[in-house]
Parts: sequence; structure tokens; C-alpha cells
Amino acid sequence: MAGGGEAGYIGNAADRRRQLQGKSGWVGLLNNRRVFAIAVFASLGGLCVEFRVTGVFSGVLTMRNFGDRMGDAVSNRNRQGWLVSILELGAWFGVLCTGYLVDKLSRKYAIVFAVVVFCVGVIVQTTAQGPSSIYGGRFVTGLGVGSLSMSVPVLNAELSPPEVRGSLVALQQLAITFGIMISFWIDYGTNFIGGTGATQSEAAWRLPIALQLVPAIILGVGIIFMPHSPRWLVNQGRDEEALRVLSSTRKLPVEHELIQIEFLEVKAQHLFEVETSAAKYPQYQDGSWKSNFLLGFYDYLSLITHKSLFFRVATSTLTMFFQQWTGVNAILYYAPQIFSALGLTSNTTSLLATGVVGIVMHIATYPAVIWVDNIGRKPVLVSGAFLMAACHLIVAVLTGLYQDSWPQSAGWAACALVWLFAIGFGYSWGPCAWILVAEIWPLSVRGKGISIGASSNWMNNFIVGQVTPTMLQHLRFGTFIFFGVFSFLGGLFILLFVPETKGLTLEEMDEVFGDEAGTSARDLERQAEIARRIGLEKYAKKGGSESPAVHEHDFNEKE
Repeated sequence: MAGGGEAGYIGNAADRRRQLQGKSGWVGLLNNRRVFAIAVFASLGGLCVEFRVTGVFSGVLTMRNFGDRMGDAVSNRNRQGWLVSILELGAWFGVLCTGYLVDKLSRKYAIVFAVVVFCVGVIVQTTAQGPSSIYGGRFVTGLGVGSLSMSVPVLNAELSPPEVRGSLVALQQLAITFGIMISFWIDYGTNFIGGTGATQSEAAWRLPIALQLVPAIILGVGIIFMPHSPRWLVNQGRDEEALRVLSSTRKLPVEHELIQIEFLEVKAQHLFEVETSAAKYPQYQDGSWKSNFLLGFYDYLSLITHKSLFFRVATSTLTMFFQQWTGVNAILYYAPQIFSALGLTSNTTSLLATGVVGIVMHIATYPAVIWVDNIGRKPVLVSGAFLMAACHLIVAVLTGLYQDSWPQSAGWAACALVWLFAIGFGYSWGPCAWILVAEIWPLSVRGKGISIGASSNWMNNFIVGQVTPTMLQHLRFGTFIFFGVFSFLGGLFILLFVPETKGLTLEEMDEVFGDEAGTSARDLERQAEIARRIGLEKYAKKGGSESPAVHEHDFNEKE
């Protein structure tokens, strides 16, 4: 940043903060142990619950007793697609509603609400006597799943210091893959209750569905005792609470320079957004329900009409579009059927191969948690996309050659490539897509923006769940070519159009996404005046100094 106004105050204060902030990776996570623990709890509690739904259900679909109970809802390919994908339709609707809830209720109480809805859906599924209860239960469960899928990353991102934000948001995907891994093996174990044939017990499929209630209840109760997002508190005018949360999570005193700068940067953006809105819509500042509704409507409208915000809408929705069209959920939902088609004809063997998908994907996510803030989002996403594309295309070649008569070696080679694909997704598009969508929005429209990006995930997830059975039946090896091409295109999209966001605060995203170029002289003057008014100026004057960064012992001595 150069020049006067904002550059003279906010920009140099950011330079000073970067001098003071800690390291990324394991050192950064250990130095921020408190916020790390909160993020682990929110992710393992909420998102392990969320995606156990998908992992559990892929195994349940192949169980004999479930098929007998549900009839052609399982045996008919089109109806099976609806049985799987109706959860995603519910999640799509749920995530759109949550854009309002996370701002109105707060991030953490939106999570509590989502857990309640989720539990209702799981109970309906567990007690189902026919297909209609499974359809209805999965839709209601999806409402909670969609809400959790955006509430948790918002909370984690807003609590996180910039140097470890990627790692803490990536914990969501680590929890997802942990849930997938565990659920596959639960399916494998319960599959044998009463036998695998006609004598199989109903407990074989009811038990793994019911177990999803355990982490959900733990999350719903435990999150009540977690702190609010400091950025949400600032947005509500609760500045003292916001300062206390920053101080507590960073384990530094309120008067520490790093805490003061971070708080004032958030406060400066909030005041700028409020005062800009007041100047633009002076007729809607009376605090009435009608005025708040219209201001909310104009916030949504700005996502389309404001060039920088529209760029972010395109970035988030297309990132989630390409994440789903890598074919990852086609593999997770229909893995047993896919492995059977690749020559693993025994149901037990295909379930075992499916379980390995969960293991390798989970293990592959750890590098993203540790190093994504060092390496950056773009290199991780691009390399993962190209690796997944290569795996799809090689599997397509093997399937084209041997689809009618699989030799054992070719079948296991294709199986290994599916596992390699899972590794590629686990370290790249699984965590990094959610990191990107969670961090690119300004405070005033963060809830609304993330809900739109996440809704793209769930709508495309829904479509993938719908079309995959038909694609596998009719396109056969063409299915892998299709997903391979989209994986490659996703890599090109990130490489050519998406900016790097590592190491920046949430308040610095405006500069990365081009707001600086479109900022009027009046807005620059307002930003500079706010910086002077709230005291950010005194920290800006230190921004060019050679003050050393805060090292590990500086944090430890405050404990």
C-alpha cells in the first residue's frame, strides 16, 4: 500500500502487527493453544457429526436388511440417487438461511440451533419404518448439516490469528475425514450384526445412524461455554467483550500492542462499513425492523452490484463448484459400488477398500493443517487438482480396457488410484476450499457471503449425488473422464484467477480483492479519519520500525 489516507495509518499498523505476530505451522498452533483447542472442539464436534452422515450412508446403502426394508428406494438407481442427495438439498436450504442466523443469533448460538435440527433428523432416520421417513429425516438432517458447514468455519476464522487461520479452518476438513474414516469402519463392523444375508439385523443400519447423536449432543452443550467471535462482538457494539476474547484466546494482556492493533483494525473496518452505509442509506438508520430488513436486502444486492464483492462471490461459488465436480462425493457415496465395478466383487472386500479411502484421506489432511499457512492456498489447490485429474483419467483408461473382465492386478491398480485420488483431495481441495470461502469477506456481509459460497457446495453436492448412479450405469469409464476434466479445469481456475490470501488478516482482504483501486477519495478520507479517531495512528507510526517479532517465549511468559 502506498500514499496517504488509509495507507498512512491502517496499512502501516498492519505492518507493525506483522512484526509482532507469531509463526505459522506447529509453532504457531502451540503458541495459540487456547484458540487451537476451541477450533478443535468446534470442528470435531460439529463437522465430524456433519460428515458422518455421508460416510455412514454409503455403507448403509449396501446392507441387505436396509435394502429389504426400503425396497425400490435402494434397488432403483434413480430413487437411490434421491435417497442419497436429498440431504444435500436440505443442506443447501439450511446454509442459505444461516447467512442471516450467524449475524442475528451469533456464530456460536447458530451452531446450537443447527445441532438441534440435526438431532431431530437423525432420530427420524433411526426410527424409520419406510423410505418416506428416510427421505424426510435426511432432509431435516441436511438443514442442520448445511448450517454447521458454514457456522463452524466462520467462528474458527474469526477467532484465529492470521498466521494460523488456514490451519485452524482446515481442522474442519480434518474432522470431516476423521468422521468419514470412522463411519466406514463402523459400517463394516455393524454389517455383520445378525449375518450379512437374509438374517442380517436391523441394528446393522440403525445403530450407525443413531451413533451420530453422540458428538452432536457434545457439541451442542459444549459450544455454549465457548467464547463469541470477537468480530461479531464488535459488530454488535460489545467492544469490551471483544477485547477480552482477543486477550484470552491469544493469552496476552488487553493492553498488549498486538491485541490493541488487531482490535482496532476490526473496529476500523466495522466503523467504515457502518458510516458508509449511513451515508448511502440515511433513510434506513432508525433501527426499525423494516429498516434492518432493507439494509440486509441491500447487503445481498451489493454482492452482485459491487465489483470487488462480486469477484468474491464468483471466487467462492466457483471454488465450491469445482470442489464437488472433482467427483469426491461420488466416490464417498458410492465407493462400494465403484469398487465392485472395478473388479472387487465381494461386498466385504469392497467395504474394506472403501474404508481405506477414509484412512488415506484423513492422513493426507494433516499436512494441510500444519503447512497451509506456510505454503499458501494456491499451490496446494492447484497441485491437488492436477493430481486428482491424473488419477481419474488413468482409472478411466483401465476401466475402458477391462470393464467387462477385470484381471485382479488391474482391479487393485485402479483401486490404488482411487486411494491416491483421496490423498490428493485430502490435502488440497478438502480443507483449502473451505479456508478460502471463510476468509475472503468483509465483516458487514461475511455471514451472507459465506452462505452463498457454501450453498454452491451443497447444490453441486446434491447434483453429483443425483447423477452419479446414472453416470456409472451408462457412461461407465466416461464417468472418470468427466470428473477428471473438471478437476483439471478447477486447477486452472485457481491458478489463473484466484489471489493468494495466506498471512493476511480478514480486514486486509479488501486490498487483495481490488477494493483499493475502486476506493473514492471520500472513502479514503473517511478511512483515515476513523484511523485517527480510534487511535490506530499511534501504531501506524511504528509500522516502519525494525521492532523484532514476538517469539515463542514472549507468548509463554504471559501464561
